[in-house]
Amino acid sequence: MASSLFLSGVGAAYGAVRVLEDVTLEVKPGETVALLGTNGNGKSTLIKCIMGIVRPVSGSIAAEIDGKRHELVGMSTEAIVDLGIALVPEGRRLFPKLTVEENLLLGAFRPLARARLKQNLAYCLEAFPRLAERRKQLAGSMSGGEQQMLALARALMSAPRILLVDEPSVGLAPLLVRHTIDKIKELKDSYQLTVLMAEQNFTQAIRIADRGYVIVHGKIAFAGNSAQELNDNELIRKFYLGM
Repeated sequence: MASSLFLSGVGAAYGAVRVLEDVTLEVKPGETVALLGTNGNGKSTLIKCIMGIVRPVSGSIAAEIDGKRHELVGMSTEAIVDLGIALVPEGRRLFPKLTVEENLLLGAFRPLARARLKQNLAYCLEAFPRLAERRKQLAGSMSGGEQQMLALARALMSAPRILLVDEPSVGLAPLLVRHTIDKIKELKDSYQLTVLMAEQNFTQAIRIADRGYVIVHGKIAFAGNSAQELNDNELIRKFYLGM
């Protein structure tokens, strides 16, 4: 059974600085939804709110998994991961002095994932042949593109139902960005995931997104019901395409 996310009226702040204001969005079962915005507009904060890393000051965040609805606000990050929600964080956040394989095994700490550890490890090494070649190599010694692949694979090791991906293109060469975005789509289809991807690379994001939202100064400025609607929007043309 597919999973979904619902955010309604979400607000968040760092001290007196308001970062998110009345954010409402939905990620339907099996969708890939892009959260588009330039740096500093609240994309990462929104992702952190979903994961329980930042506590919203208002609003509701709910996930429906296997027909059961869970209110995420107030839950610990560990409990949210335990539901089957995984994050590929901006900057990858690997353990650089551990090997590729050790990083992957650390991704499988929730009970359901531990029960499928061997199966998921075999799948990840098949999906990412470079990681199989370098499973004993220290993560910190790999290239940026390889580290992004490891971050994606580590998230899959938790056997997620909902995958959050925060700025996957950051720090990567254009060819590697395209490869990373393609891999996200491949994994989403193979694992039947529901995906919310925060990204500032508009051109790459809409290649795989079913639809998306544009966030400006912490508010949803536009909701596009398709990649074409996003591409035709004046706000997108102004901020992303220079038109």
